[in-house]
Amino acid sequence: MSVRILRTATMAVACVALVATASMAQDRTGWPASFTVGTASQGGTYFVYGAGFANLVSEELGINGGGEVTGGPVQNATLVQTGQHQFGMVTMGPAYEAWVGESPLMPGVRHDKLRAMFPMYQTPFHAIALARSGVTSLDQLAGKTFGVGPAGGTPGTYWPRIMDALDIPVTARFGGAADLAGQLQDGLIDGFGFAAGVPIAAFSQILAQVDGVVYGPSEDQIPTLLEEFPSLAPFTIEPGTYSGQTEPIETVAMWNFFITSSDMPESLVYEMTRIAMTEHERMMSIHSASAETLPENYIHNTFLPFHPGAVRWFEENGYEIPDELRG
Repeated sequence: MSVRILRTATMAVACVALVATASMAQDRTGWPASFTVGTASQGGTYFVYGAGFANLVSEELGINGGGEVTGGPVQNATLVQTGQHQFGMVTMGPAYEAWVGESPLMPGVRHDKLRAMFPMYQTPFHAIALARSGVTSLDQLAGKTFGVGPAGGTPGTYWPRIMDALDIPVTARFGGAADLAGQLQDGLIDGFGFAAGVPIAAFSQILAQVDGVVYGPSEDQIPTLLEEFPSLAPFTIEPGTYSGQTEPIETVAMWNFFITSSDMPESLVYEMTRIAMTEHERMMSIHSASAETLPENYIHNTFLPFHPGAVRWFEENGYEIPDELRG
């Protein structure tokens, strides 16, 4: 073996040893042997995003983790509060209700262990109907059966409230995204409303098989919803998001955040926050909704304390966490 090859091989071994030493030196005190991320129903963005992020963390940190199907944000908040799941995904409306003790799943119990980690993306509310039904607006669902997502999830919680606020009487049908997509195609429901990062996989699947129409609230209805629900904000679903969509869809949306418990080790939360905030291309490969998984969007959390591990990452990278949001 030549001197050059020997020197190169020696340097390579030294690099591997250095990486191994750094990994061993990493503070893993209190880390769980494995972790679970509460997501939502299959066919929705939460499941794809949550399972994909868990796999990325497992690959980066060498700790087994995975996403689990749940009823969505309302249940996720309670699962994290009670310690049944280490991590979860929430929209900020249900998260606020849980934080102040108004969760429909555990009324009267303040979910005071919840801690924010990082911003995910906005969840726009929109609906789909089969083209042959003639339904192209929320008003046309009056007196009909409307699929609204799983009970306890963001759409299952807010779509009935939205329809009440707009004075549109419907019979709400609860279920997972994939299940309601099948019911719509079978003619068992007249419309299917959901709220998730776009594109919603279940909507895309429907449009790949049959002609459908995706729509949101009307121009006159949006101001009513913004006044009625302070956690909502205006949102535009850009043309081309769904097959055959040539015009923007104006609607309302709610921010999503990744959460954990105050009991989780600071070092683990720091590392997971770092991965989500710096591995943008890999996050985008999980789901296109990750386009909004950016550090600067931390400002859209105004009430839930950030976990100390998340605070450390954000402040090391130039983002100031207000004193009242330090967990």
